[in-house]
Amino acid sequence: MKESLWNSILSVRENSPLVHNITNYVVMNNTANALLAAGASPIMAHAHAEVEDMVTFCGASVVNIGTLDEYWVESMLKTAKKAHELNKPWVLDPVGAGATAYRNETVASLLAYKPTIIRGNASEIMALAKVGEAKSKGVDSVHQSTEATGAAQWLSNTYGSVVCVSGATDVIVSGNKKILISNGHPLMQLVTGLGCTASALTGAFAAVSNDKLTATAAAMALLGIAGELAQKESAGPGSLQLNILDKLYTITQEDFFTYLKAQEDNG
Repeated sequence: MKESLWNSILSVRENSPLVHNITNYVVMNNTANALLAAGASPIMAHAHAEVEDMVTFCGASVVNIGTLDEYWVESMLKTAKKAHELNKPWVLDPVGAGATAYRNETVASLLAYKPTIIRGNASEIMALAKVGEAKSKGVDSVHQSTEATGAAQWLSNTYGSVVCVSGATDVIVSGNKKILISNGHPLMQLVTGLGCTASALTGAFAAVSNDKLTATAAAMALLGIAGELAQKESAGPGSLQLNILDKLYTITQEDFFTYLKAQEDNG
């Protein structure tokens, strides 16, 4: 499996896919720089007049609901609908799902257009699947990723999506197939928007691969390993943020194979 994950990284570098992002304004600069460092090309656009054109010529779209308002929601729905019509890959990052009725209504409308990939923390994924009494503390999860495996499988089977539950162990589900990625470092939790970065990278990988499960796993492994390597050279979260960008750009096959902690389950 490690070879196929590394090949996905090389494919992004070689093809430099254009990734359309409707994301929150807290993280726009960070996610754009991460995409560039990994070899992709970002574009941030949410104007109603152009989002459908963006979907048409971009390799993938990423819809992140972090900072919602009525105008942006309409942009998101136009994007999701167009991507669905064109069978273009699009990623849903349901930031804060479960926190408010407005967020729940928005993600319910977006799910109707069957995201290619859904990436969120355990609380967000459980809220999407309406499993139990999923608790959300704003954009932070109060559940472990493995607690949301059932919810992820339900979402995957219902919408045909690859579902990634981020956490200490990233759980990536496509039907009955599952990949676990256990890379990363706790210091990454103190850098705002790294989950958003993961979603943006996932969009880049989805743009260049027909195997969306492997593409998602590769994106998560790349960011996790970059975080581990960056932490070794960082005094705190500020320098970590910068060093992660450098590691996304300079990571080698030897680094990747040495640090990768991945497990495949096709049961």
